[in-house]
Amino acid sequence: MSTKELQEKILKTMKNWQKVEEASVESTGSVIKKSTNPIVQLVMEIIQNDSRMHHRVQQMIVDSMEKQALSLTPEEMGEVWEMIEKHLQIEKKMVEHVEDALGSLKGKKMIVQEYLLNYLLTDERKHDKLLSEFNNIKKGMYPYA
Repeated sequence: MSTKELQEKILKTMKNWQKVEEASVESTGSVIKKSTNPIVQLVMEIIQNDSRMHHRVQQMIVDSMEKQALSLTPEEMGEVWEMIEKHLQIEKKMVEHVEDALGSLKGKKMIVQEYLLNYLLTDERKHDKLLSEFNNIKKGMYPYA
């Protein structure tokens, strides 16, 4: 497969995927309107917000192929890296807090609270992973970092 064919395939996939994300936003919106239960509404809002962000990321991928390539210079990374490292420590503290709260709930039959805390733990770990993998980009820029 040529580079051009690969790019066309990725573009088609992203654009089709965006349609699915749009359907997800619409679907979750319908559930939110129909339900009066705050737990159901919250879960649907979480999914809806994630779908909106996925759509945005997909659009960045599309734009990087159709309009302007993505770039990140060592200087740009260097300007904010210390702040990113501090934020990574904040994320780690949040994971500790959620793990502590989950430990307190163990065996207490507070299933809704445990469900929501598990969501938070997964999300905080996702943030930690996102920033840690961002560090891999930095290492690729600075082979001796």
